[in-house]
Amino acid sequence: MEITRLFDLLPHYATYFPKDDALAGKENGVWVTYSTKQYIDKVNYISYGLMQLGVKKGDRIASISNNRPEWNFLDMALHQLGAIHVSIYPTISESDYEYILNHAEVKMVFVSGWDLLRKIQNIIDRIPALEGQVYTFRNLRGYKHLNEVIELGIANPSPQYLEEIKDSITPDDVVTLIYTSGTTGNPKGAMLTHANILNNVKAVLPIIPIRDNSRCLSYLPLCHVYERMMIYTWQYLGISIYYTENIATIADDLKEIRPDIFTTVPRLLEKFYDRIIAVGNKQKGMKKRIFFWANKIAQDFELEGKSWIYRKKLKIARKLVLSKWKNALGGNFSVIVSGGAAIQPRISRIFWAMDVPVLEGYGLTETSPVIAVSNFFPDGLKIGTVGPPLPGIEVKIGEDGEVLTRGHCVMKGYFKSPELTAEVIDEDGWFHTGDIGEFEPEGQLRITGRKKEMFKTAFGKYVVPTIIENKFAEESIIDAIMVVGENQPYAAALIVPEFNDLRNWCNNKGITYTTNEEMIQHPEVLKQFKKVVDRCNKNFGDTEQVKRYKLIGYSWSVDTGELTPTLKLRRKFIMKKHKELIDSLFK
Repeated sequence: MEITRLFDLLPHYATYFPKDDALAGKENGVWVTYSTKQYIDKVNYISYGLMQLGVKKGDRIASISNNRPEWNFLDMALHQLGAIHVSIYPTISESDYEYILNHAEVKMVFVSGWDLLRKIQNIIDRIPALEGQVYTFRNLRGYKHLNEVIELGIANPSPQYLEEIKDSITPDDVVTLIYTSGTTGNPKGAMLTHANILNNVKAVLPIIPIRDNSRCLSYLPLCHVYERMMIYTWQYLGISIYYTENIATIADDLKEIRPDIFTTVPRLLEKFYDRIIAVGNKQKGMKKRIFFWANKIAQDFELEGKSWIYRKKLKIARKLVLSKWKNALGGNFSVIVSGGAAIQPRISRIFWAMDVPVLEGYGLTETSPVIAVSNFFPDGLKIGTVGPPLPGIEVKIGEDGEVLTRGHCVMKGYFKSPELTAEVIDEDGWFHTGDIGEFEPEGQLRITGRKKEMFKTAFGKYVVPTIIENKFAEESIIDAIMVVGENQPYAAALIVPEFNDLRNWCNNKGITYTTNEEMIQHPEVLKQFKKVVDRCNKNFGDTEQVKRYKLIGYSWSVDTGELTPTLKLRRKFIMKKHKELIDSLFK
């Protein structure tokens, strides 16, 4: 069965993977499942209903929602009509919502519930194209509901007309606008086609190990291109998709669902590991010694080349300790796929030692998204790299070290912004990623930093902050770090402690923990951080060493503004917010 448009996945699903739990969402602690047939029926009814409401090919329809099956229903219904799905992050500011909804000239918006509805409530009247067309996934008094669209579709089925519309849709038609979160300026709307996304889906299929009745647990935002593309991949493979209710319940959901597959960003894996170490720190005597012996064995893991003595120790460590860590994650993983940022090599080693394979991928919204990803084929894996480029995608390193890519993955362009498109896609079709990288001898791609984030010190020496930050972030007591020093005599940093780890450290040292702000000024805490910084600095030459630093008394997050929705540092925002503190580092 040929799949050339995203909605072609539905008859493929019905033919090869009829099941009772194609999609599942957790509502108030209870799993609500939808069969393959229920999924397809709801999609068709929504398509019929939207047709009655006047939605036509090319119309931009927005969604602002957490992960839930209704998102899939709407998504596929829009695809079948040739409408363009503008899926927007649920964590952005009111001004960004206003800009995106106006820039995309959105005709209708679907919001999951009250928490997100109130974010746009004040700007609805300032979106002319919208004409008040706001629907909700949860039934809220005074607002239209998705079920009304479904009921309208049930009352007015138009299968023949729908087929005519579907037949008019080509693989090169734009299927979605994804507005990049960005770290500065207004968001840009990347225009992705059916072909962009489906070619990416088909390219990653061979690397996914599947079993009968495989399940995945999804928590990354569906508005993010990475999770979205993978969700289509799971449907192509007939993998049941379970949406976690919120990030706080992931640990419990993993144990309950016992998924085979999980897509994530490195930060969550780091948090899992931090929780494991916190458990180890509470143990006593021989148990504690065995725990940290196994942890040391795991940290020394390599994919190949280890001696038989190490392999014997690893077998014992797995039996005594590491298997328990794996069971805490559900115990059933065949693979975890990590993207969105570089994963610390030590975290990769820990999970591989647990017998939980972690594959690291790399890409951007504008590349649909995957450019390269680790795999289980020869030369497909090397810790610290993002694997080789996908088949059909060209990658080269520019003269200045920038990663360039060309092929079916590259977007059609930025919506209504030909000048911005021309800045990133050159005359030969090469997309300029803005990332700095290099190829390993075996062909794997290694990403070493962001071109725009590199800076030159007052002595003319270049510093790549991400390389330094990634090394410092390996320390469990450090939650986040940003290296600064452009046109300054040395590199310096703002450091955010991992406050749970710091609290445990204080308890072990008999130090009474008061507030975060007070503890980052405590003499013993300052002494400990100096040890950590000195230890990390040994990995770098004099130019790259962090000569001075300041501790921050609160955790950086999307809500506090320092992180983008994909958990990257908003460097210019941080520079502005903490200007006085940064200036003091160079006095």
